[in-house]
Amino acid sequence: MATILSVSGSPSATSRTSRLLRHLDSRLAAQGHDVVPLDVRTLPPEALTGGDPRHPAIVEAAGLVAWAAGLVIGTPIYKAAYSGLLKSLLDLLPQGAFAGKTVLPLATGGTTAHVLAVDYALRPVLSALGATHVTPGWFVLDRDLGTTEDGSLTIEPATAGPLERVVDQFSAALDHAAPVAVQVR
Repeated sequence: MATILSVSGSPSATSRTSRLLRHLDSRLAAQGHDVVPLDVRTLPPEALTGGDPRHPAIVEAAGLVAWAAGLVIGTPIYKAAYSGLLKSLLDLLPQGAFAGKTVLPLATGGTTAHVLAVDYALRPVLSALGATHVTPGWFVLDRDLGTTEDGSLTIEPATAGPLERVVDQFSAALDHAAPVAVQVR
């Protein structure tokens, strides 16, 4: 099975976006994938704002991207765009960092007015980083995500089914992805 880097671009420690990603990580792991979570908010602020792609934390994050066959990129939507925190990391990755990768874009937000942000804000930057295949993304309304008394994530059934299908499509795309040929000079 494939290696997956699951990236949360949420600045909040109690983020619905991060909880959703960790929930989906479990689904992907149950399908046999090796999933590693990366919460961008845990990277040092000076690494993200310093503009130095050689900062050790950025080098490590770029290494995780290089290692992964696929990426799940999740973000809350603020003012019709993905988070600035996520943008900070993406700006520091090398050009073509997503070459040979299959990417699943996911977003959460408070209103359906932001549903197109996945395709019109997030998808273009993923393509600009060279993603070989950006699978259909998904937008989840904040109100469709909740927690149980033990802190487990709950997803409204009308949202859970389509979300699972999108994740399963991503998983299938990873399983069928041909290895990328590397030219040696």
